[in-house]
Amino acid sequence: AFDSYVNDPLCKAVRRLVDAGIVVVAAAGNDGKDDKGNKTYGRIHSPGNEPSVITVGATNTFGTDVRSDDVVASYSSRGPTRSYWTDASGVNHYDNIIKPDLVAPGNKIIYAEALDNYLVTSYPTLDAGRGGDTKRMMYMSGTSVSSPIVAGTVALILQVNPNLTPNLIKMILMYTAQPLAGANMLEQGAGQLNVEGAVRLAQLVRTDLKSTTPLGATLLVSKSLPSAQTTIAGYTFPWAQGIVVNYGYGTGNDLIARYQKAYALGILFSDGVVMGDGQMSSDGILFSDGILFSDGILFSDGGVMGSGQFVMSAGILFSDGILFSDGILFSDGILFSDGILFSDNTTTANSTNYTGKNVLVNGDNTACMK
Repeated sequence: AFDSYVNDPLCKAVRRLVDAGIVVVAAAGNDGKDDKGNKTYGRIHSPGNEPSVITVGATNTFGTDVRSDDVVASYSSRGPTRSYWTDASGVNHYDNIIKPDLVAPGNKIIYAEALDNYLVTSYPTLDAGRGGDTKRMMYMSGTSVSSPIVAGTVALILQVNPNLTPNLIKMILMYTAQPLAGANMLEQGAGQLNVEGAVRLAQLVRTDLKSTTPLGATLLVSKSLPSAQTTIAGYTFPWAQGIVVNYGYGTGNDLIARYQKAYALGILFSDGVVMGDGQMSSDGILFSDGILFSDGILFSDGGVMGSGQFVMSAGILFSDGILFSDGILFSDGILFSDGILFSDNTTTANSTNYTGKNVLVNGDNTACMK
């Protein structure tokens, strides 16, 4: 995606769908590595760069039921979104939204194989060797395989609670997701899809919610909160217990204990978050004060959202700043290294001015051109 979600026709179309109450699930893309196998960031596809949709990356489950060995697939597109708009001076302004929202199994998933399938004819190893002559099956991989798994989960959620808004469903999917250890938020969002937890939580949400429901009203029909963990194939894992917003994340029991005005139609989660001085907090209007917001991007340790190794402040993405220390290239050719890369006209660092684009300011107060 090159055009900002504000201008992209596909993003504008799906925003209208979400505002009308229709859940939109989008594939993140399969550009997580370059032609040399190097990890890349900033390759989220449209309409996955639209804040209102549920953007899904892919995981590799290695064909096992147990989830302790699951990892983000190497090809799964990583955030942040690098779509942009250009002002009258020719300066690009990047969206830089944290995406995907979550990940789901998408590697060598077995699907129905059409007769004389071109892919299988060209690549016979894609045939799964199952189903006999008339009902053959094939392997498929990619975020276009993982996203319909999430869409199917949404269908299950709506079966048990048909009145949920797209935002409530998005919260439920992220809150119950499984954080994968060693993956950061730009790779996995809130974590890996947890169908059991999502359906269980959806069953507990009140069915009489309306736009007039007051902020902070009881959200669940039960007096106690559900157990925030799931056991699958003998492996128990915690729920993420948080949500990803445009430039950070929010955690807290109030996400499921109390009704948030941000769950209504026509609103983005980020609308209820204020940011200043590198800090994020609720505005007390769309999100209650019982939710803790942060602008950090973290490598997960497999625990709840917010636990793990700090990578960077999302706030610094506003100025195309530091991301990783291993020299990863974004799709627009901007190099992120140990220093801070300033892409705007004039920047002050350590009381020294460095003027011009693409000036790399190192920790020892020396500057060099990219």
